[in-house]
Amino acid sequence: MKASVLLKSSLLTSLFVISSCATTKYGMDTAKNDYSNLEAGKMYTVMMRDGSKNQKMLFRNVEGDNIIGTAGKKDSTVVTIPKSNVAAVRDSRKAKTIIGASVIGAAGVAALVISASRADK
Repeated sequence: MKASVLLKSSLLTSLFVISSCATTKYGMDTAKNDYSNLEAGKMYTVMMRDGSKNQKMLFRNVEGDNIIGTAGKKDSTVVTIPKSNVAAVRDSRKAKTIIGASVIGAAGVAALVISASRADK
């Protein structure tokens, strides 16, 4: 009984976490990349193709071959990233949701295991 409850609950939790992926990857051909899923006014983390440090930005718009935004909600420094240098874009808000869901899922698994172990006694 203990093993089956643990197995089912961990499988459910892992499926939830895997299905909640919030990263959009982009290819080398910038003409084929679709940036329409980026919403103005949202924070994104942009992973660079050249291996430089990830850039957090408050997205504003796509202008020609560049992605335009600001450094943050309170920092109005303009950030311009060439599309050719973008490897992936991660929605920062969704990533925080995934972390929170993982913690809640782990607590649920622990509660199930504890209650199953007490029920067997």
